[in-house]
Amino acid sequence: MGKRSKSSRKGKKEWRANISTEDIEDFFDNSTKDALSGGSLAQVPSDSLFYVDKSRDLSAKRKIEKHREKVLRCDSMLQRNAFVEPVPSSTGKKSKKKNKEVQIAKDKGQKDLTGGDSGMVDIWDDKGGLVIKTKKKPKTTVIPAVEVEPPGCSFNPASESHQDALACAVADEMQKIYRNELGPEPIPLIVPGEAVNEEEMYLLEADEADSGSDVENENLVEDGNTDLEKRPQKPKMLTQVEKNRRARRKEQLKAEAEATKAEKLSKEIDSLPDIIQEIEKEDEEKQKRHLRRVTAKKERLKSCPPRLGKCKFEPAPAQVLLSEEITGSLRKLKGCCTLARDRFKSLEKRGLVVPSKKSCRK
Repeated sequence: MGKRSKSSRKGKKEWRANISTEDIEDFFDNSTKDALSGGSLAQVPSDSLFYVDKSRDLSAKRKIEKHREKVLRCDSMLQRNAFVEPVPSSTGKKSKKKNKEVQIAKDKGQKDLTGGDSGMVDIWDDKGGLVIKTKKKPKTTVIPAVEVEPPGCSFNPASESHQDALACAVADEMQKIYRNELGPEPIPLIVPGEAVNEEEMYLLEADEADSGSDVENENLVEDGNTDLEKRPQKPKMLTQVEKNRRARRKEQLKAEAEATKAEKLSKEIDSLPDIIQEIEKEDEEKQKRHLRRVTAKKERLKSCPPRLGKCKFEPAPAQVLLSEEITGSLRKLKGCCTLARDRFKSLEKRGLVVPSKKSCRK
């Protein structure tokens, strides 16, 4: 048989045979699924699907607030602590003048940024920036910068004032001498002694060995005695009468202690006025002691500066002329270079320079 001739696909039969039924099958599948699950959600009203939860879940709210209130350790260290006082230097009071200058400088900077003809601003220009220089306050000292020496130290002093100045200078020098003489003796670097021979060393070592053995024997004997003493003794059996007696004694002691405590408390209540007077006297004594300490500190600061380094301040000796050196004329005075030394001692005395040891030239 020969091959069947192909018919045209443009006919009605071929067109009906090629129609796809996928959409109909999907519809039936979805409808069966909705029927099994309780119906399609598209036809259900929104009120049944969604609702407003008006119940107050306090536990969840507390958890959220607690989580928000929790502060990390790195943040807590940066927070200000009320129990820690700030550093005094960092909380200095700013004057009103400085605040006004800062405000004026800020206003000028804003005007320069907004009021220019062109929108471009030179970022490398330091004129518009706020440059505020803070000056350090110098330390106030009671000691003046230039101290006036007594009249007896002038080039042509009166006889009485000159003798007084000489007496003060001699007294200072004698105090130094007495301090050196009466002070504690320094520890010697080398202790004098005699060398020990070999025979004597051998005898000394033998004596030490004998004494060591004697001590060990004594310790052994003492240990034996202590072992005998430390032996456990058999406890005595207490009768009921002794137990009752001890219980009564314990109750009696307890009652006596309570009575003495109540009596002591009543005595203290009666002596309240005396206690108040004693407290007032102690407060007065503390105030007086504080005033004495403050005045003594002020007087000490007038004579010598505060301790700045390991070396103490040593005042310069008084520049008093001897009776033979007094000529009565400035032209005949002996020249000496004390001006720089005097200024340096003044700086040390006012606490502006750390005192140092004398360095002698070699």
